[in-house]
Amino acid sequence: MPEFDERVKKDAAHISEIRTEIGKAVIGQRVVVDGVIRAILANGSVLLEGVPGTAKTLLMRTVSQVMGCAFSRIQFTPDLLPSDILGVTAYEKERGFYVLKGPIFSNIVLADEINRAPPKVQSALLEAMQEKQATIGRETFPISPPFFVLATQNPIESLGTYPLPEAQIDRFIYKLTIGYPTDDEEELVLDQNMTTRKFETIQLKRVSTTQQILEMQEDVKNVYADKKIKKYIVQLVSATRYPHKFNIKLGKFVEWGASPRASIALYISAKADALIEGKTFVTPNNVKRIAADVLRHRIIINYEGQSEGVNQDQVIQEILGKVPVP
Repeated sequence: MPEFDERVKKDAAHISEIRTEIGKAVIGQRVVVDGVIRAILANGSVLLEGVPGTAKTLLMRTVSQVMGCAFSRIQFTPDLLPSDILGVTAYEKERGFYVLKGPIFSNIVLADEINRAPPKVQSALLEAMQEKQATIGRETFPISPPFFVLATQNPIESLGTYPLPEAQIDRFIYKLTIGYPTDDEEELVLDQNMTTRKFETIQLKRVSTTQQILEMQEDVKNVYADKKIKKYIVQLVSATRYPHKFNIKLGKFVEWGASPRASIALYISAKADALIEGKTFVTPNNVKRIAADVLRHRIIINYEGQSEGVNQDQVIQEILGKVPVP
């Protein structure tokens, strides 16, 4: 359809403009920025793992500013309660009972150090992510779309943390890792950082709106994926569960493979990746490009693999190399 082709080209140009504007504040980290944009288009949330000081808060403030979205940040601590995230029912003599909504009622939410909060609080956030609604007292309130959560965890510290259960991690569409900047990038950071200058002085343009984001999310759903692509996606996920079928040598170190959510995430993410490229159809390269982000947190390495230093990314690369490409 010529009309849809034109719309996809406009979407791709719009996304390029968003990316360029984000680059004014966030130095480097192109892979993470692209992953966040793709996740928003695919209507999913992201688990971001990285050491402190790698611009995670700056990234999300910038994304929300450029995309014209409401932003809130929640610092997770061991004494946090579900009501601190969702909100509470309050009472005043003149007003009677009324609801005070929490920071979860926003478009873009940064859940900082999610693994520091107890399981009850983690599950409250993850339920809101999954159901796109929150229950306060006896009432359930929808969260206005678009709704995106970036949850961070620090891989260095384990003291005073509550690891996320695998079933809850599975609800994140991607797990991204953010590393240190290059030497050249870090030189630029010396002049552009939140210690020496205020965020407001960066003068970011509001390139998009919530309505445009919702329209792009709808366009993603309409990107064409051939039956061969669907079969390829299912085979990639199957290879994580039954590695012997595809002669995956590192398969002996996999305790559990990816869930059906992985297939859905690969499918919608490949469509989002195609849209970013300005294409109306999915190619195997789109699937390959997003495979590691989707599967990284859904493959569990056994104790033998951990002792041998085998990680999920190594397993994924072998799978991509051995599963036949259509």
